[in-house]
Amino acid sequence: MAVMSKQPAWSWSLTLRAQLRVSFVMNTSWASRERNFRCLNRMIYRANFLDNMPLRSSGKLSMETRKDGESTAPAPPQKKLSCQCHHHCPEDSVNSTCSTDGYCFTIIEEDESGGHLVTKGCLGLEGSDFQCRDTPIPHQRRSIECCTGQDYCNKHLHPTLPPLKNRDFAEANIHHKALLISVTVCSILLVLIIIFCYFRYKRQETRHHYSIGLEQDETYIPPGESLKDLIEQSQSSGSGSGLPLLVQRTIAKQIQMVKQIGKGRYGEVWMGKWRGEKVAVKVFFTTEEASWFRETEIYQTVLMRHENILGFIAADIKGTGSWTQLYLITDYHENGSLYDYLKSTTLDTKAMLKLAYSSVSGLCHLHTEIFSTQGKPAIAHRDLKSKNILVKKNGTCCIADLGLAVKFISDTNEVDIPPNTRVGTKRYMPPEVLDESLNRNHFQSYIMADMYSFGLILWEIARRCVSGGIVEEYQLPYHDLVPSDPSYEDMREIVCIKRLRPSFPNRWSSDECLRQMGKLMMECWAHNPASRLTALRVKKTLAKMSESQDIKL
Repeated sequence: MAVMSKQPAWSWSLTLRAQLRVSFVMNTSWASRERNFRCLNRMIYRANFLDNMPLRSSGKLSMETRKDGESTAPAPPQKKLSCQCHHHCPEDSVNSTCSTDGYCFTIIEEDESGGHLVTKGCLGLEGSDFQCRDTPIPHQRRSIECCTGQDYCNKHLHPTLPPLKNRDFAEANIHHKALLISVTVCSILLVLIIIFCYFRYKRQETRHHYSIGLEQDETYIPPGESLKDLIEQSQSSGSGSGLPLLVQRTIAKQIQMVKQIGKGRYGEVWMGKWRGEKVAVKVFFTTEEASWFRETEIYQTVLMRHENILGFIAADIKGTGSWTQLYLITDYHENGSLYDYLKSTTLDTKAMLKLAYSSVSGLCHLHTEIFSTQGKPAIAHRDLKSKNILVKKNGTCCIADLGLAVKFISDTNEVDIPPNTRVGTKRYMPPEVLDESLNRNHFQSYIMADMYSFGLILWEIARRCVSGGIVEEYQLPYHDLVPSDPSYEDMREIVCIKRLRPSFPNRWSSDECLRQMGKLMMECWAHNPASRLTALRVKKTLAKMSESQDIKL
């Protein structure tokens, strides 16, 4: 067997340090320097570890385990122990053997190239317990086993390296995880994009088919057909509920928006054109879908069409992908609302009676239930005011804005109340609504509430009638008693507690027609709902007044 060099262990470790440092300095490659630097640290640690092992001439060890699983070194042997040595032999070693009064050991380490370096030798008694515990060193893979009991017992020790936990492996593991996460995220995004594209394609395809269908169905309306012709045809067909849905959609698609003519809490009003005819397009906010649906439903009620109710043409939902528009298309009246008309126009007796009579005629038609095979239910407006009444070219009125209307189902004796959050206009609310005493399940309560509001509208009309060369400027009801935007408390105090009503100008007492108008409106806005006149009674009274004035309505 070969005999180990007589070089001392401490001298060997110093030589190793010197060689490694020289190698590190002489290598000019940065990558090689970094690699050698890691190697230098590892080998210096190994040299320190070996230097700290007390080499004795004899010794022996056998590992034991506590009950708690911790490895410990047992009591040292009583006689000299011979061990096999390799890379860690004392000066007097012969044939790669050494002796100690401590333990034999075997160490396995991983070198820079990834190979395994095995070292065997003798371990002195002092500090052996700590050295045999094999405390893990960061970024270094090594393992030690100690033994005693018989000579050369470390020939049979075969320690194994712990699992790979160094920085390179950790970095490789991180890179692997990052790659895995990236691939997973990209895969999910790809799937989502594919799903999005698929549904977008299907939506475009559906819209394309719908568009083609409309274009083909446009031939359903022959060239030269006017809105009046279409409406007359729908009425003669016997349905009585307006134009067919397909015709409505076709008209809505062909509408050309010209200019905005109004804006309110529900949306905007535009003047549009269809085949050269002017139409009014009410564009609802998406938050007011319930109002749009209700108004469309009321307008399409059987036998709803009347000359003093705004003429309904079509309703449709138009979407552009990112937003939706709710269209309600009606007749266009360039005079605008009664509110706008009265602000700019003074009236004579005939014009006053014409506006009042036509307004109450429309209201009377709403309130009246028609019994027939295709009957019409009684309907209450619930938001009657001068801004919701339009003035036609011929000086007559028509009632509009039916988004809050309620229907009476006589078969079940139920009130069909719209499921929206809108409320009426506070200035025109009757006392029973302001003090919350209105019976919501009694349809006649809504009818009488409309009559209170209509009494205020009569007051607005009569103020603009000239008599004796005198006329008052236009004002809203209670203009002198409440702010421009009154609260419920403001209106409740004036209408319910103080029971005040709009005042009459002194000149009305000297004009018979205006005096009768004053009496009529007082009976409409009576505090007790049961004392108010019905729309039919007001209509008959106005007709009688017209006859007495020799006015043909």
